[in-house]
Amino acid sequence: MSVPVSPWWSPGNHADRRPALVARNKVMQGLRDFFAARDFIEVETPILQVSPGNETHLKAFATVLEGSDGTRVPRYLHTSPEFTAKKLLAAGEQRLFTFARVFRNGERTALHHPEFTMLEWYRANETYDALMDDCVALLAATADAVSIDTFRFGDLTTDTHLAPERMTVADAFTQFAGIDLMATVGEGGSDRDALWQAVKASGIRVADDDSWADVFTRVMVEKIEPFLGIGRATILCEYPISEAALARPKPGDARVAERFELYVCGVELANAFGELTDAKEQRRRFIQWMDEKQRIYGERYPIDEDFLDALALMPEASGIALGLDRLVMLATGARRIEQVLWAPVAG
Repeated sequence: MSVPVSPWWSPGNHADRRPALVARNKVMQGLRDFFAARDFIEVETPILQVSPGNETHLKAFATVLEGSDGTRVPRYLHTSPEFTAKKLLAAGEQRLFTFARVFRNGERTALHHPEFTMLEWYRANETYDALMDDCVALLAATADAVSIDTFRFGDLTTDTHLAPERMTVADAFTQFAGIDLMATVGEGGSDRDALWQAVKASGIRVADDDSWADVFTRVMVEKIEPFLGIGRATILCEYPISEAALARPKPGDARVAERFELYVCGVELANAFGELTDAKEQRRRFIQWMDEKQRIYGERYPIDEDFLDALALMPEASGIALGLDRLVMLATGARRIEQVLWAPVAG
């Protein structure tokens, strides 16, 4: 006979969770102070959107917007505030940040929740190297806000005072998996068979119908990510262009993109881009990803034409999305995301 589980709002459970929730508030206040000191403005973005985003594997929540005249149009809960934030850059904002409630279906694990808080910030006319510097300072600001010197997830720790190591994705494939990734990446496309054979030979299980992206992800999840951000944070940069949704190519090597991810204690914490401003290329990518989504899941999401129009006015920029709840988990040592949410979504 199973033992009933007390709800999150029971006084005993709330008392156990409250220290982490208070720490969450301290972190958010510390981050607001962090951005104010750097001349960023806080913005708010609408949750209801024409498109929730167009990455292949994202699953969105759909709804219907009813007009006063009875008209009904499909809308989605956004998976990221990115489209709106970039429209604000096109409107003239130079430095902005937002704590956005975002929604992703089919994701509920120790590190995932269907509704969570995404901290995004953008710098107009600045490179994504500036965002790397931001990440270093932001981790320190978080540690100061809750008076810690170590981030923790399970048995893994990261020193909050050590500068992150910087590593390219190609170097990570070589170091952790013994695979020459760039031998399978060309400006004209990726060699699926070459990567598939190399990964299979390394002992990683692959399926016959895996795409290049599927195989790439298997290596990342099994061989690389668990070893990043241990002892000190890791900035993993220069992703293959096919794995860089809204990022521009790196100058001098169009095979890779201006994209990096921040890892702490083996946890993916943030994802950053040197932003793509070529509307024609962005449309091509959206169509390609939605064709793939249609093939795999039997559905596709609309393209936000207003967003593509805004790209024509958007300046060169860099932007980053950071999982606030995960940051609080690392700062408090929480093992599950629900422990740092004031009111988790019902199961």
